[in-house]
Amino acid sequence: MATVATAKLLVVDDSAMDRRLAGGLLQKCGEWDIVFAENGDEALHQLERELPALVVTDLVMPGMSGLELIEAIKDQYPLIPVVLMTGKGSEEIAAQVLRQGAASYVPKTRLAEDLQETVRHLLTAAREDRVHSRLMHYLQQSDSVFVLRNDLTQIRLLASYFQQLLRCLPLGDRAERLRVGVAIEEALKNAYYHGNLEVGATVTEVDRNKYNELAKQRSIEPPYRDRKIYVRAEISRERATFVIRDEGPGFDFAQLLDAGDIVEQEQFRGRGMVLMRTIMDEVRYNDAGNELTLVKHRVAEDAGEE
Repeated sequence: MATVATAKLLVVDDSAMDRRLAGGLLQKCGEWDIVFAENGDEALHQLERELPALVVTDLVMPGMSGLELIEAIKDQYPLIPVVLMTGKGSEEIAAQVLRQGAASYVPKTRLAEDLQETVRHLLTAAREDRVHSRLMHYLQQSDSVFVLRNDLTQIRLLASYFQQLLRCLPLGDRAERLRVGVAIEEALKNAYYHGNLEVGATVTEVDRNKYNELAKQRSIEPPYRDRKIYVRAEISRERATFVIRDEGPGFDFAQLLDAGDIVEQEQFRGRGMVLMRTIMDEVRYNDAGNELTLVKHRVAEDAGEE
């Protein structure tokens, strides 16, 4: 029987302690082989010898910075997703790096809670994208409406489906389509957690176990369990528009969009908003704060993309 090759991940950080921390968290999964580099130059040499499935890199390093490394990877190895590790309170810097091509980011204060999930999600999305039919390249337009229960499995499936439909929208390369898929899933999760289940309004100190326990409890309690997520998607060769509405009470989005507030909160909604605002071309809420519109315009023809 043929064996499936284990995905190789490259962790780049000039701090030996941080390398061991990030690498240890990823090795704990038992799903990936981890290799290390102390700086950007060494990382590029590693990439020349053997291509990893994904790169996790620090931002501030001597010599080549994490930003310069991400730019080099995007230029030379555009199919390899990169996850940025950031210091506390650096969401604005993370937004800049996301604009340069990083697929996602994880604050170093949240590595234990978020790194494994972020990496697993990106690898799964990239794998699904590779095996999907090239027929989607010939799709001219798709208009669809979905009504979801408060179910994370449905959310992940829908985000994956939209990522495949995005093959018809010229975005320059596959990595950009992967990034858009990340932004859409973040928007759907915000509607689930903060909209319908109102978890963010109660849990002020971010604790993943407490957060998920409260969400699970509310998903079977009225009125939360009866709320739906409404999604309308219009995708063509020119642009993709996603309208996501929850049945929660809404929120003051003007305050949330203040970058200083996002840095101060360091909550899940703040990270999701940074990702959405950076990756998508337009991010708009309705007056009630319970309907989000995301727009992504075409970038360039990508006939060579697979």
